[in-house]
Amino acid sequence: MTRKFEGDQILVATHNAGKLQEITEILAPLGVKVVGAAEMDLPEPEETEDTFVGNARIKAHAAAKATGLPTLSDDSGITIDALDGAPGVYTADWAETGNGRDFMMAMTRANDEISAKGPDAPRSAQFRCTLVLAWPDGHDEVFEGVMAGDLVWPIRGEGGFGYDPMFMPEGYDVTCAQMDKAEKNRISHRGRAVSAFVKGCFSG
Repeated sequence: MTRKFEGDQILVATHNAGKLQEITEILAPLGVKVVGAAEMDLPEPEETEDTFVGNARIKAHAAAKATGLPTLSDDSGITIDALDGAPGVYTADWAETGNGRDFMMAMTRANDEISAKGPDAPRSAQFRCTLVLAWPDGHDEVFEGVMAGDLVWPIRGEGGFGYDPMFMPEGYDVTCAQMDKAEKNRISHRGRAVSAFVKGCFSG
């Protein structure tokens, strides 16, 4: 039985303003005030796990313990079938330059590594998002969302972020970067994980 969320304030353990905005908008109709990690002056804990759920748990429990507030955290990334699930938890690391993140570099690496596997290498991939809601008493609930699709090259579209310009969701002929934002949020891995969270922790 999923533990229900009771209270009017939730901490979102992210320093990413875009993610914070997205979750704030989704929870607003439920009357829940969202507080970000930066607002609480929380450090970013080291993500030392090799699974999405492991890293999301580290972030959620550290923040819940530090603040006494129920805390929502996510870890997300892309898994590419031809690369045995890489980059996975290292999705953002592929974009690190030492001077900010360069996702064009990351997308080029992904395409080059798939191409190196030969012309018959599958171009299928999944965007994955794992949300963990942790309470100060140590209890947590886990919600997952997956969006399947194919990786296209050259990249297409100006919208979105991360690997969106090369990711074409299953059943669509446009990339995430070419989609209407509301439509993308409806089918996205994060959208699906947040829906599962709302359904699990809020619906009577």
